[in-house]
Amino acid sequence: MRNSIVFLTFFFISFFSFGQQKVTWDDLAKVTFTEKFYPKYNDKFLHPKFSESAKNLEGKVITISGYFLNLDPNGKIYILSKGPMASCFFCGVGGPETAVELVFDKKLEFKTDDIVTVTGTLSLNDSDVEHFNYILSDCTVKTKE
Repeated sequence: MRNSIVFLTFFFISFFSFGQQKVTWDDLAKVTFTEKFYPKYNDKFLHPKFSESAKNLEGKVITISGYFLNLDPNGKIYILSKGPMASCFFCGVGGPETAVELVFDKKLEFKTDDIVTVTGTLSLNDSDVEHFNYILSDCTVKTKE
């Protein structure tokens, strides 16, 4: 009996402490935008206002699937997109909420538009226009099989 209690306690602690949360693109779409002028760039950019549900994800390890985009020939700028490169938000389809900046500790060899599942720690960015609104750090990636 005692061993059963110890096992169940360990199981529940492990499950709730170390599990990542599966997130969908609909979860990330819960954000609104207003134009804000940034004097440093002498231009307006979309400024996000994250929903409470999005704010609750900040700092958590999440998992999300999408299209892998490598925007830098030197392998330093990686993005996960809701849609393939031909329909990413840079090309006019969707908005900033349809892409997540990915931070890896090494260069990756995935091809643009590979469908992948990425796990990492989510940060919400509402102030640095040189980065995406959603940033996943300490990422690991798995290709769709």
